[in-house]
Amino acid sequence: MARLAIIPARGGSKRIPRKNIKPFLGRPIIAYSIGAALSSGLFDEVMVSTDDAEIGQIAREHGAKVPFYRSAAASNDTATTLDALAEVLAQYEKQDRRFTEVCCIYPASPFVTSELLQSGHQLLQAKQFDCVFPVLRYGSPIQRSLILGADGRMQLRYPEYVSTRSQDLEPSYHDAGMFYWFLPDPVLAARKLWTNNSGCLEVSELQAQDIDTLADWQLAEFKYRYLQQHG
Repeated sequence: MARLAIIPARGGSKRIPRKNIKPFLGRPIIAYSIGAALSSGLFDEVMVSTDDAEIGQIAREHGAKVPFYRSAAASNDTATTLDALAEVLAQYEKQDRRFTEVCCIYPASPFVTSELLQSGHQLLQAKQFDCVFPVLRYGSPIQRSLILGADGRMQLRYPEYVSTRSQDLEPSYHDAGMFYWFLPDPVLAARKLWTNNSGCLEVSELQAQDIDTLADWQLAEFKYRYLQQHG
């Protein structure tokens, strides 16, 4: 059973320029994802899919392989993660290499650890899911969410729950944006990572941070330092 880690890291980040190799507490942020994948002991190959020579060089310096570069079609602003993954797997197919289990690890994910990757892999196999990924619980019940009109007047999105106790409302979750363990055949056939046979691994607010702005970046560094100091 061959396993592949794919770290998709294009060079054209808009909101945070050069985001995927920007120093995070002294190291290129992509180095954290590469390190977690390598130290997990799960993969036959850890590769970075990129269209950028500098990212490729830094990836190799930290132990990942860059066997080929990503095409322009899979690197533009409309290309999806699945587009990049499909291209990588097709390139390996041309080399007569096939993988039964694949993990897509985002490059700006310093909270990914080898232990978390191992837990996700165990869940994938134990439950025979097509895909497994970390999720965060919403801090407040989404059944109590509000809509604000153009005049600033609020409206209940789900008025039927206005009198329901918070503890009686079903919790909701969102993708933590860290990694996806998946089986290539059903995912590529469905053309989506979240098939109807997908599972989730809940993580805490301290174990994840979506990084889209500089404020997110600073918060992520604060969380990371806290975890290093307090375990």
